Amino acid sequence: MLKKIAVFILKIFGWKLIDNQPEETKYVAIGAPHTSNWDFPLGLLCLSALGLKFNWAGKDSIFAGPLKYIFKSIGGIPVNRRSPKTFLKDIVEQFNKRNKMILAIAPEGTRSKTSYWKPGFYYLAMEAKVPIALGFVDFKTKTTGIGEVLYPTGDIEKDFEIIKEFYKNKTGKCPEKQSDLKIKSSKSIEARIK
Repeated sequence: MLKKIAVFILKIFGWKLIDNQPEETKYVAIGAPHTSNWDFPLGLLCLSALGLKFNWAGKDSIFAGPLKYIFKSIGGIPVNRRSPKTFLKDIVEQFNKRNKMILAIAPEGTRSKTSYWKPGFYYLAMEAKVPIALGFVDFKTKTTGIGEVLYPTGDIEKDFEIIKEFYKNKTGKCPEKQSDLKIKSSKSIEARIK
């Protein structure tokens, strides 16, 4: 029912949905460009219209009291984000424990313009041995969804060229806030996770 409602709402507002989901039941779904508060509700509509139940990672400190149960019921996974290595280990452990898991991540990490994307989604997919679904919103064409699937090879520079090519024509609601399609680190996967 929720899927039909989400599809209907997208159609009413003139949005076209692209559905190129991976066949796998476990993957990292990145979403970009992220330039506006509107990206979140649009992303939720998109994921609902695709019939996807997804997870997201949040600081363990917000999973306190009654909020713990609410956040977990809507896909939240508490992790220690103060340490990248602990964060990576915790999420990989979740992937390994489950038969199905879609982890949604905004690689820009903020709605503001940044010089680089955070490469954590890539290292996470490598360590969990799962593909990366390239999710997007394109306000210029009013198109959203999952466009392509990347199976990471371990050569982050080469793989990121594929990601960069995919997102180069995608326009956020506030194009002036779009982050540069670059990665900050070219460290090896092993150095990042050990």
